[in-house]
Amino acid sequence: MNKSIIAITLLAFTLSACTSNPFTGEQQISNTAVGAGAGAGLGAGVGALVGAAAGADVRKAALIGAGLGLLTGTGIGVYMDNQEAKLRQQLQGTGISVSRVGDSIVLDMPSNVTFATNKADVKPQFYATLNSVSLVFKEYKQTLINVVGHTDSSGDANANFDLSRRRAASVAQYLEAQNLDANRFSVEGHGASDPIASNATASGKAQNRRVEITILPLT
Repeated sequence: MNKSIIAITLLAFTLSACTSNPFTGEQQISNTAVGAGAGAGLGAGVGALVGAAAGADVRKAALIGAGLGLLTGTGIGVYMDNQEAKLRQQLQGTGISVSRVGDSIVLDMPSNVTFATNKADVKPQFYATLNSVSLVFKEYKQTLINVVGHTDSSGDANANFDLSRRRAASVAQYLEAQNLDANRFSVEGHGASDPIASNATASGKAQNRRVEITILPLT
């Protein structure tokens, strides 16, 4: 990171923490501000500021600043291996597939399992499955969670994009409501732009209508 950025950040914090001594008129560091500086709230703020200045992911900066540690070295693979095993155990027989891509884990949620046709509200019968997912996310906190909605190519492209994003948002919002940190989540809609099967067949279209959750280690 540019040293001048760090210096400016620290200088801004120092000046904001200064008070005037009523007896000497000189500036001094406020003890209250110093104490507050040890708190998680200030940690998250400074972490986000420094992370953003360095071009780092803002979500990562906020989580690190709030006290979550980074995964490093061989610990990354072990952490994700254990999380993958727990997810496979929780999601067995639910229709949700679990796959591994390097150090990331991908959950594929077919829309016919998760949503009614052309609707973005999660089916009530799918709540239990998302509750199981949230339990694993609570246990393995050192991860980022990217939720992306997809559709097939039928119909209007703009409508498909909107539907895909609203479906991804519904899944993310439900998970966040289970006391998960919103800073871990990102939500996107890709419409029909990222098919995993041919849109020329009904079975291919069914595969393309999905919400994917990609779980990334905090490194």
